[in-house]
Amino acid sequence: MGHKIHPKVFRLSTIYTWDSKWFAPRRDYIQYLSEDVRLREYLLAELTDAGVDSVKIDRNRDKISINIISAKPGFIIGRAGAGIEELKKKLKKKFYRGRRVNLQINIKEVDNPSLSARIVAQQVAKEIENRLPYRRSIKMAVERVMKSGAKGAKVMVGGRLNGADIARKERVSQGSIPLHNLRADVDFARVMARTIYGAVGVKVWIYKGEVFETEDNKPKAGDRVKRKSR
Repeated sequence: MGHKIHPKVFRLSTIYTWDSKWFAPRRDYIQYLSEDVRLREYLLAELTDAGVDSVKIDRNRDKISINIISAKPGFIIGRAGAGIEELKKKLKKKFYRGRRVNLQINIKEVDNPSLSARIVAQQVAKEIENRLPYRRSIKMAVERVMKSGAKGAKVMVGGRLNGADIARKERVSQGSIPLHNLRADVDFARVMARTIYGAVGVKVWIYKGEVFETEDNKPKAGDRVKRKSR
């Protein structure tokens, strides 16, 4: 029987690092971990239209830094930074009520949104929710990814497609996606589309090439190593 594992989790400590970086004693570990999970889920749901790629959280003794990597940073920042201040108030009210917390929010722009698996999956899910033909949506998504320089891409949707009585899966792929190679930089994301017939799952794999580490480009904490083609 085959066993499936998250492509990013499979490559942790080799070419990827953790999205949360902090150290906590045993009594605080569960609280911090639960807080990070709820923070990330809330931000991804709240900033759906901003095209959020990832949310990275750094903690130290007196400060919490939340780094939001987005395709539309202006949507989050707002006019003269009003959007960030409003978001900070919402987070303090929801997660840190009655606590004095030094919260810092940093917004970064995605270099190439078409090579972000989460952003591509969000676009496909939004099109499915708007009742566009799912076959055309996933085919155009794969074509956009390949035109952006990816070495391989796969998009799979599953559920009651077009309101069918029996759920099924459909996929479109181009190029190669080596899931067993630890050097392969494979971006993966899962997003759910809510339709009147039920939930439709969207999965996206994007293969960007192999990652090689040398003495000159060893990664620093939180950085990816440089990517070279074969």
